[in-house]
Amino acid sequence: MIDLRSDTITKPSDEMRKAMATAEVGDDVLGDDPTVSELEQRTADILGKEAAVFMPSGTMTNQVAIRCHTEPGDEILLEAEAHLYYYEGGAPAALSGVMVRLIKGERGIFTGEQLAAEIRPANVHHPKPKLVCLENTSNRGGGSIWPIEAIKDVSKVARQNGLKMHLDGARLWNASVATGISEARYCEDFDSVSVCFSKSLGAPVGSALAGNREFAKRARRFRKQFGGGMRQAGIIAAGALYALEHNRDRLAEDHENAKSLAEGISRIPGIEVDVSGVETNLVYFDVDRPAGQVADDLASSGVLVLPLGRSTIRAVTSLMVTGEDIANAVETIKTVMTIE
Repeated sequence: MIDLRSDTITKPSDEMRKAMATAEVGDDVLGDDPTVSELEQRTADILGKEAAVFMPSGTMTNQVAIRCHTEPGDEILLEAEAHLYYYEGGAPAALSGVMVRLIKGERGIFTGEQLAAEIRPANVHHPKPKLVCLENTSNRGGGSIWPIEAIKDVSKVARQNGLKMHLDGARLWNASVATGISEARYCEDFDSVSVCFSKSLGAPVGSALAGNREFAKRARRFRKQFGGGMRQAGIIAAGALYALEHNRDRLAEDHENAKSLAEGISRIPGIEVDVSGVETNLVYFDVDRPAGQVADDLASSGVLVLPLGRSTIRAVTSLMVTGEDIANAVETIKTVMTIE
């Protein structure tokens, strides 16, 4: 089975499992787990921040960040297709009591001018804007990468209006490998940054939230409040640490495979795909029949994809997928699309 549903389907390698099995552990809630501490410091260093906090998931890191930066009744601003809005269970409202103001961008990216137009003026009738959230790479934007200039454009407007900046960097590693721009440079304009270890980096569990030391201290409070305090977490932190040190550079292979997939299916009748828009490891394409039925037919033929809406399908490359798998997937998709 060729699994292109997501890069979350990655499984730990034998070497990663060994690192996890032999990890030194302690009680992380008490600050006694040396492997967690090592992972947090290494992550903070890579991102150019003072400190980081290890958590079970990217949803938790994003939501803890929102809670740290806001109070109930405040407003956060984010792109209309953001993961924070679509895929986190209504958590901004449920956990932080904040309003969400959406900005319609292009492939997940908006401008400083658009942000300025959406910032409410101070008025007792309005929620108070507090936080701007960006997602790099943008999932529903097709794995699109925020240009540094676009980030700085948005940041300038945010700072002029006294707003904090948070980056959902679940796939920030992909952006860095694709462009050659360091993660730290991408993070310069943000007060907090969330990164994920369990997608194409291949760790089984975990994300981290980074910022300055005072922010990290506050984040630990809300991590505990949200139920994310873990005890002998070094076992899973070791997997994340191994992934961080060994699996970042190889993301370029995923990007090459995604481009090959897009180019291959672009020649299949009944499929529309923007090959030039495939910047990292996500491929979105439209089919001329119900996406759910196409996905079911592909699954029966040994290829798993994710249908999104009536006609859109997402395919994601990862360390579980080889170049040969991509070639086979293209042929399978071609066969399925030619069946009436």
